[in-house]
Amino acid sequence: MQKRKICVITATRAEWYLLSKLCKEIQADENLELQLIITGAHLSQNQGLTYKEIEQEFKINKKIQILLANDDKIALCKTMGLAFISLSEALAELSPDIALILGDRYEMLAVASTCLLLHIPLAHLCGGELTLGAFDDSIRHAITKMAHLHFVSTSLYKKRVEQLGEESSKVFNVGSLAGELILNTKLLSKKELEKSLNFSFDKNIYLITYHPTTLKLQSLQYEVKMLLDSLDTLENASLIFTKANADEMGLFINEKLQSYCEKNAHKARLFDNLGSQKYLSLMKIAKAVVGNSSSGISEAVFFKSPCINIGDRQKGRLRTINIIDTPMNELKKAFEMLENKAFKAKLQNLKNPYKNKNASKMIKEVLKKVDLSTILQKKFIDLK
Repeated sequence: MQKRKICVITATRAEWYLLSKLCKEIQADENLELQLIITGAHLSQNQGLTYKEIEQEFKINKKIQILLANDDKIALCKTMGLAFISLSEALAELSPDIALILGDRYEMLAVASTCLLLHIPLAHLCGGELTLGAFDDSIRHAITKMAHLHFVSTSLYKKRVEQLGEESSKVFNVGSLAGELILNTKLLSKKELEKSLNFSFDKNIYLITYHPTTLKLQSLQYEVKMLLDSLDTLENASLIFTKANADEMGLFINEKLQSYCEKNAHKARLFDNLGSQKYLSLMKIAKAVVGNSSSGISEAVFFKSPCINIGDRQKGRLRTINIIDTPMNELKKAFEMLENKAFKAKLQNLKNPYKNKNASKMIKEVLKKVDLSTILQKKFIDLK
């Protein structure tokens, strides 16, 4: 019996953390063949060359370099052009039975479009979500319309994908891949983290990731200054930053963070890539996760850790009571909320809508058994 070839394409560290367990499931199945295409930030020196982490456990079939030195609008468009050219050649050569991608980034829009033109069935993870403060929102929904199988995190997201005209039988609510990752990760203690990071923590640890808000870039310089000024006022604080992703103006943010951390080395560190174990271990013991990353929304909830979510980048995502939404100019109030007794009490009764410990296995079984003979012939289901 010929193995079914599943090609997983990833461009960022955030995607890979969520995909790694699924890739192990595919790799271990005797009826499936895992193909891996690595691109984007994985191959960037500035982003920590995260492909090396992947190579420790998996064979990488193709490495596709697409990022340019700049990160302005024209550079991102050219990056997508390079992705189209190289992906078309790589996918034609590998000839997968089905391709699989996660999320809402512009690199994945190029993947989805290439698969569409090459007649390769596409499975999409994490559709149906909303991020109204970024153009990723439009990308996610566009990928949904080009995909043939949909694996979503909640029943609400399943309804949204169906609202876009997708067949209910092709939409699977599998829960959160992050939750599965957390359950299968041996977390480090505070002392182990200090040794691993070569950094002594103060009383209060803040885990900070701030990405460009792609629809409101004109005020980014002001926002980054306000963020750093606010963090600078925190007492007994250790500030652990992870770099912004490879979006427009991401390099600007990283340069400002690097400069701040060099001047405040006694309390602040910037990391290209912490790796999932250290990142999740920090999230568990942090006084708060701070910034505008999706991980604060969908992962901090597993530890009942407070998340100070800044601005509109994650506007529209499902909220849990550990999240403190705030505009940048009211960060002081948000930090004060961390000491609020009523807020702390609510965290003890936090309900997690993402919980599911078998997401990867559920996805793998669908990929293994789905009939691919007619899957390219999509129907549009009108709302009743």
